[in-house]
Amino acid sequence: MSKNYASFPAIWDLVREIPKGQVASYGMVASLLAGVTPRIVGFAMSATPAGEGIPWHRVINSAGKISERDGATRQRDRLLDEGISFKTNGAVDWLVHRWQGPSENWLAEAGIDFMDFLTIQSNWPG
Repeated sequence: MSKNYASFPAIWDLVREIPKGQVASYGMVASLLAGVTPRIVGFAMSATPAGEGIPWHRVINSAGKISERDGATRQRDRLLDEGISFKTNGAVDWLVHRWQGPSENWLAEAGIDFMDFLTIQSNWPG
């Protein structure tokens, strides 16, 4: 599968929209970007340039868990520092911590109508 490196800057810009105390799934991010899959979002998160202010740690899998890989402990620690709580099964509570979506400005720049966004959002976890 192509990693679609050309989409990485758009993915990083969208992930910058996720505030402290909230998390999004790879699929949530992908659902807002044409031609992007959850796997491509994962590739982009693993390739975030240092010092760019990209909160890669706020993107988790659709089960609400941190994917097992190098950096998983660091990701969990960062989320805990931001007030994210985990259930006993290791998942976050989507009802408490789910990202509500990007700003209206981001949606407008992306050409996504608010009603279309609500339809997309209705398919998100939680």
